[in-house]
Amino acid sequence: MKHLIVFFLFLTSQATAQVPKLYNHIANDVHIIHSRVLNQDRQVYIHVPKLDSLDINKPLPVLYLLDGENHFHILSAYIEYLRHWQVIPPMIVVGIVSMDRIKDLTPTNSLINFDGKVDARYKTSGGNEPFFNFIQQELMPYIETTYKTSPFKIFAGHSFGGLTTIHCMLLRSHMFDAYIAISPSLWFGNKYVLRLAERKLPTLSMRDKKVFYSVGNEEGTFGDDLSKFDKLFKDAGLKTVEHKFKHYPLEDHMSEPIPAYYDALRFVYKDWKPDTTK
Repeated sequence: MKHLIVFFLFLTSQATAQVPKLYNHIANDVHIIHSRVLNQDRQVYIHVPKLDSLDINKPLPVLYLLDGENHFHILSAYIEYLRHWQVIPPMIVVGIVSMDRIKDLTPTNSLINFDGKVDARYKTSGGNEPFFNFIQQELMPYIETTYKTSPFKIFAGHSFGGLTTIHCMLLRSHMFDAYIAISPSLWFGNKYVLRLAERKLPTLSMRDKKVFYSVGNEEGTFGDDLSKFDKLFKDAGLKTVEHKFKHYPLEDHMSEPIPAYYDALRFVYKDWKPDTTK
């Protein structure tokens, strides 16, 4: 019996020793920030990568992600994998959780849906401006005082979030260094942002920015609207701005973010090289 017990303990210790560590497990924190601008508490998810001892004091770029409750873990996982293989640098991901996404993520008040019909769900629409103020005046300072950050910032969103990133680029291009718009809802508000782009892009003061925008195989005017936006961008001749338009014919509106966010990260950091002097 004694021999059996010893043998069992041996097997148990061997099994314990062979349990692998979680590969780059995605850890995150949930923070509550009181916004005086919006007069409400806002929840954000924050992912901070675990750095090697040599990089522990290294400032990190920050990716601000809209609809954080939907895509935060996707982006965090992509970033952890790509930075592990030194394709992109490590970065902080800030996922902004939606409360009233129609209010926060639309540029003007409109009750008209993409099919031209009145939709009462949009009655709170048109809150982009105070939402931008919250990000710029409250969220960014909070992140920059809580964590060691570099100046490089990315703004990313899908659908109404993509519409919001383009609207921000047109109105406040200085806020971010790269803009990612996945299937932006350019139809909203009688194509409000598309018409704004037609006026603003030719005179926009943007230097050393990167802009990625994409569309899937989608109903309505998504494809035509983004093709028109792409033409406006090209015609504007913004020589110091790198931009990329990508079409995903095999993806619909909700599946497109999976490949598109990956491609967007690769585009933003296509010229990045790891530090080999360590």
